[in-house]
Amino acid sequence: PHIAQKSRYSAIDGRTTRHEGYAVSIKHRKRIEEAFGWAKTIGGMAQTVYRGIEKVRSRFILTMAANNLARLPRLLRA
Repeated sequence: PHIAQKSRYSAIDGRTTRHEGYAVSIKHRKRIEEAFGWAKTIGGMAQTVYRGIEKVRSRFILTMAANNLARLPRLLRA
């Protein structure tokens, strides 16, 4: 499952978290969520001013391209 375990009263117990696939899944989820969080806070996608699927899609693609450009120096350094 691609859901995180809460620290208290979680529905995800040890039967799920003991597998190595769960740790991999959480790592991938964090990487994906970081991009969407960046798009909402810095990229201005939390509340778009555009109407229509094509305009919003274009803005989203542009925002994610900007996110990739912002990440590029860190990726090249590593």
